Amino acid sequence: MRMKDRLIVWAVTLIIRFLHRSIRWQYIGSEARPENLQCIISFWHARLLMTPLLVGKWTGPGIVSHHKDGELITRIFMNFGFTAARGSSSKGGARALLKLIRITRDGASPGITPDGPRGPAQLVKNGVAQIAIKSHVPILPVCYATQWHWRLSSWDRFYVPKPFSKGVVVIGEPLYAQDGESIEAFKQRIQCVMDDTQKQADTFFALSKR
Repeated sequence: MRMKDRLIVWAVTLIIRFLHRSIRWQYIGSEARPENLQCIISFWHARLLMTPLLVGKWTGPGIVSHHKDGELITRIFMNFGFTAARGSSSKGGARALLKLIRITRDGASPGITPDGPRGPAQLVKNGVAQIAIKSHVPILPVCYATQWHWRLSSWDRFYVPKPFSKGVVVIGEPLYAQDGESIEAFKQRIQCVMDDTQKQADTFFALSKR
């Protein structure tokens, strides 16, 4: 890894640690966590920065694409004691998808950004639905928001919390595929719960002021 990349990993790791400790987090929604329920943790790519530290005693694997930034994300994951699995539910073809299904069937609770790695933003792709159907493991929708934050000019308008603000973590109810349900139908249900979870997070502080 180049020195520049090492510095990026070091800096982002420090930023995540600082934000996690300086923000006052509270949780709403389901009490399901990967330590008490095997699940597929689903969160938007824009909320990747903090989510791995906010979902109970989860240690991975986080699904990291083979995109050029994937190695940096993997190294950052490792700095927090997380494991990472390289592959994409939407890119790399059947081999990558089978790998993710096998990991889940083996008992892991993978973390997936269903709109990553390149979007369209906040639009669920087929991969996460296929993994859940084939492995018989529920989707656990997760979204965080903070009272103050920045949005970057990236394709997903990446979400960066501001330090010393209040934060909320919304965890939706586990979503199971129904017997005989098509990938498309299940994907639409996942989209609905992901949208609802995000809406709860993004409106939490505005509503609390009323």
